[in-house]
Amino acid sequence: MLDPVIVTRLRAAGCVFAEDEARLLMSAARTPAELDAMVGQRAAGLPLEQVLGWAGFCGLRITVAPGVFVPRRRTEFLVRQAVALARTGAVIVDLCCGAGAIGAALAAAVEGAEVHAADIDPAAVRCARQNLPRGRVYQGDLYAPLPAGLRGRVAILAANVPYVPSEEIGLLPPEARAHEPRAALDGGADGLDVLRRVAAGAAGWLAPGGYLLSETSERQASLAEAALAVAGLTARVARSADLEATVVIGRRPVSKAAGVIGSPVS
Repeated sequence: MLDPVIVTRLRAAGCVFAEDEARLLMSAARTPAELDAMVGQRAAGLPLEQVLGWAGFCGLRITVAPGVFVPRRRTEFLVRQAVALARTGAVIVDLCCGAGAIGAALAAAVEGAEVHAADIDPAAVRCARQNLPRGRVYQGDLYAPLPAGLRGRVAILAANVPYVPSEEIGLLPPEARAHEPRAALDGGADGLDVLRRVAAGAAGWLAPGGYLLSETSERQASLAEAALAVAGLTARVARSADLEATVVIGRRPVSKAAGVIGSPVS
């Protein structure tokens, strides 16, 4: 049974779905004191997922700690696109992995997948290591911490890079601005700085015919597509109206002398 006092506290703090959040908090708390503390954290603006310690993503519970980027439901569209392109046993890299939600979802959906993940933020890496116990999670800047043995073998490179233009960070909801790392949000002047760096190095890591997938905004899509093309990838854009999601997809061309490793030819 819902506690009306908790619902009132949450609603007064601006929680639109106060009843649903109250149910989740009440089910997660082990003691009345813990529940009171959790409600206080949520009322103070901490993202619900960070208060609970997990976020729902592609049917999984992804461990999320305070200060770590919270996986968004729209990013499930990127996962669906990647699953459609991946073969059994594919080598998959989740770059800028955050809590490792994409890598965990792909590990669950792609039979025999060999999943690797990397992020520059140590708190995110700690979460990702919990969410990808059978994966390989590395800390460092983009490709730098990845094992050299992955070069030329990656079938699916998922890079959920930051893509909010710097001057628009202040327009984000307070939850994101105050409680998620700026490095996970700020994509530079036009929002595409990190994507350009990822695209520039992608061909050296992708298998022939391998794919780079990255989320972007609809208004940035044409520039993001061009960034992949400049890097030598065959690029296209996929959109989901339901999830309000946009994903740019680049494919490393297959030369006549090269085969395709763990990725379908289309």
